[in-house]
Amino acid sequence: MKTTEQKRSRKFMLMAVKLSQEGMRKNKGGPFGAAIVKNNRIVGRGFNRVTSSNDPTAHAEVVAIRDACKRLRTFQLDGCELFTSCEPCPMCLGAIYWARPKAVYYANTRKDAARIGFDDKFIYDEINKSITRRRYKLKKVNLKEAKGPFNEWQKKNNKTKY
Repeated sequence: MKTTEQKRSRKFMLMAVKLSQEGMRKNKGGPFGAAIVKNNRIVGRGFNRVTSSNDPTAHAEVVAIRDACKRLRTFQLDGCELFTSCEPCPMCLGAIYWARPKAVYYANTRKDAARIGFDDKFIYDEINKSITRRRYKLKKVNLKEAKGPFNEWQKKNNKTKY
């Protein structure tokens, strides 16, 4: 017999899966969907829109985070849960950490995604390399003027911290 929590998780995960199918069937992007829930109510939805929007950051989780933040009028998802049809990629995981939901649930794994052509292993491997050994070289430009906005921010009295 399923617990109330299992039924609840299933309900919201089915919504994430439904969103993944919707986006894919409309040729909006890959088969990924996400739903954000607060107080047992869906407050954000998203499916992958990478190819239809020409935006490599338009993954389902990022789209759902943007939707939820807009609806809730906040930049953090305190008290929210994210249900996603697949284990988040490194980019989405970063966005999730910045959004700060209280929990993340996923269905398919990164290995499942790799089997259908969405392999993030390269990115995971790159993150673990030293900055000098990565494929894309990050080159520091020494510019004293760059510190100006940082110093101004540090002294700013009416800033919104995040």
